[in-house]
Amino acid sequence: MFSLTVVDHVRLDSEQAARNYTVHARAAERIARLGFTSRVAITALLAISTSAAVMNLVSPGRASQVVVVIASAIALLAFAVYGILGLEARLFSHRSFAHRLWLVSERYRSLLAEVTDGTVDDQVLLRRRDELQVALHTIYEIGLGSDHAGYEAGRLPALPAERAA
Repeated sequence: MFSLTVVDHVRLDSEQAARNYTVHARAAERIARLGFTSRVAITALLAISTSAAVMNLVSPGRASQVVVVIASAIALLAFAVYGILGLEARLFSHRSFAHRLWLVSERYRSLLAEVTDGTVDDQVLLRRRDELQVALHTIYEIGLGSDHAGYEAGRLPALPAERAA
């Protein structure tokens, strides 16, 4: 028979909150890196386009005109993709979610430390566990609307049918 004490339950919830914090913190890091790289690439394309436009003013030629058009078009396309992906909103969502999870995770750790020290009686343990569960579910309820699919992909392991595909 499987038995679970209240302290075991609190410990499991604490570990799950900490794991989800890690998932969101790593997602925020990846998105921040991608956003920075995208902005650098767009800036480089705009610099190339501007340099070619200046060169075209100094000594007009077909080559510099083609470079201006191509670099400007690629920069516009890159900026459009960057805007459509909504990296800034996703980054903010993951950072905010991770921050809230970290705070609840710390409250769980604090409760576990107090249980270990023997400073919490059973009624207080149950009340605080329930409060932490409500806080955790409130965080999940608010959710991560802008990147829910990315969150689920990072949090859940792939099913056997998905691995084969």
